[in-house]
Amino acid sequence: MALDGEVGTVPWTMKGELILNCNCTVFCPCVVSLGQHPPTEGHCQTWGGIRIDEGAYGDVELSGLNIGLMIEIPERMARGNWKVALFIDDRASEEAYDAILTIMSGKARGTTGLFGILVSEMLGHERQPITYEREGKTRRIVVGKRIKGEVVPVAGADPEKDLVITNTQYWMGPDVTVATANAGRLRAFGRVWDFEGRSAEICQIDWHGPK
Repeated sequence: MALDGEVGTVPWTMKGELILNCNCTVFCPCVVSLGQHPPTEGHCQTWGGIRIDEGAYGDVELSGLNIGLMIEIPERMARGNWKVALFIDDRASEEAYDAILTIMSGKARGTTGLFGILVSEMLGHERQPITYEREGKTRRIVVGKRIKGEVVPVAGADPEKDLVITNTQYWMGPDVTVATANAGRLRAFGRVWDFEGRSAEICQIDWHGPK
């Protein structure tokens, strides 16, 4: 279903939380190097989940929806050639589905505009039932039969406070909680990954269209 307004000029916002779990053995070096340092394994395989607490694309409401991601990067993140798959909440209306696809493809410009530069291949996009839950500090996501993940912050000296890298230039958000995965299984588009015990991160997002 077509959306109103010229793509790239429609105002949009997306606020909420993002979790990522990748194949790095320790915390992702891409966060602090802005993609200039290679992943610990020389390439990046990542699944992610987004909980949209507040969001809209023009007049299309996105609040309350969830998104799943699969990202594959052959070497350093900044060099591009990303392959991406997108899983969109099956509760989304046709307009919301198209809006999320437009935002996450980079076509809507703004915060996610980098996707339009870095992604060379969209492996696919599909509806899936997605649950994103928080229990204490633990985050859990289930994306149909595609992704089952659970991430928890890495303990710091003060167990009451998360270990957070702050004031970064990371495009997803300036403050990133260092985490690890209790579960991190992905089965999608010919990929079979399990990153339990590997690097994860939690980030509050405040994304928006071009200003």
